[in-house]
Amino acid sequence: MSALFAALDATWPAAETRERAGWLLRRGAGGGRRVSSATALHPDADIADAEAGLAAWGQSPVFRISGAETALDAALEARGYAVEAPSVLFSTPAASLLDDRPETARVVRGSGRVALMEEIWAAGGIGPARLAVMDRAAPPKAFMLARLGDRPAAVAFIAAAGGVAMIHAVETLPEHRRKGAARMLLAAAARFAVETGAETLALAVEAKNERAIPLYLSLGMGERARYHYRVKPG
Repeated sequence: MSALFAALDATWPAAETRERAGWLLRRGAGGGRRVSSATALHPDADIADAEAGLAAWGQSPVFRISGAETALDAALEARGYAVEAPSVLFSTPAASLLDDRPETARVVRGSGRVALMEEIWAAGGIGPARLAVMDRAAPPKAFMLARLGDRPAAVAFIAAAGGVAMIHAVETLPEHRRKGAARMLLAAAARFAVETGAETLALAVEAKNERAIPLYLSLGMGERARYHYRVKPG
């Protein structure tokens, strides 16, 4: 699953990355755990080195742990690090989600975002620091707005790297949930993937998201990996 994790990092990039003593460190610039965490490059990497490197950026230490890193996970637990945001990586062949309905009537897709998209993201807690993450991502990428009738309903960001198109920041307005807007975005994301030569469509979602996961499963997306973060309380 290294290709999925590589695509996750490439399509939702940190402001800066640095290798230090067996760790990959990320400077997030306020963009959240994913872009502010450390991941181990070697199994014997010293946790203290990662802590010092993140502290040098003024960041509290955050570690991203895959399901296979049981020894590192146990070591962090022994140091008082708590689990946060257990997450699942889903993927499927992009072509499997294509449909024959006209995209333009349902989803507006462009290389830049408009104010209406930013308003919907802001309503879901996605502010300027996370929008800056989208801006940092290298093309091919796209901003998508789904409509129900003539009303804006949902937004998402997508980018491709290494043959994987990764969809991020799916946000549906509360009054339009369970009406098919997210499904439309995924179909548009699949079309973007095929058009850009990415064979795989993937996404990461928190394991507690009981609204989204049944949708992804119903579309034939499969669970490929799990990961979580370890954070010092306080």
